[in-house]
Amino acid sequence: MAEMFYEKFQALVPRYLDDAWTPDEGLSAEDLAGMLADSELPDASRLPLVLEEFYRALGRCEELMEAYHFFFDPDELVTEEGHLLFLEDEEERFAWGVDVADLRIPDPLIRRRKNATHEWSSEGATVSEFIFDLLEFSFEDSEA
Repeated sequence: MAEMFYEKFQALVPRYLDDAWTPDEGLSAEDLAGMLADSELPDASRLPLVLEEFYRALGRCEELMEAYHFFFDPDELVTEEGHLLFLEDEEERFAWGVDVADLRIPDPLIRRRKNATHEWSSEGATVSEFIFDLLEFSFEDSEA
């Protein structure tokens, strides 16, 4: 399958960190596969294309992976309550994920869980839209 998001994720490094993207920012396909093998994900699980390309482009870029919210490392990914969880806010009040029934969709809708009550709600956006909006919001003060 052709890359859909990889270059857009790469472009976030110069946009928000004022530095050129390098391959050291991301994970190789082999490293990603190895980390996923070390995760608690069932063997049948696979990442949606958007998350594969996110990790390949930015999986080692701590400045973006840990900017007020924390993207789980691939070996920390879990499925809970029928969702693949990959993101949490810094206060651990909310977690974001994708319904496991939608893992084959290249850019599925993202859902948010309120950790205190385990209530799920739609964010009304795809994973890519949410990631781009989240990082824009996180870095908006530094762009001024």
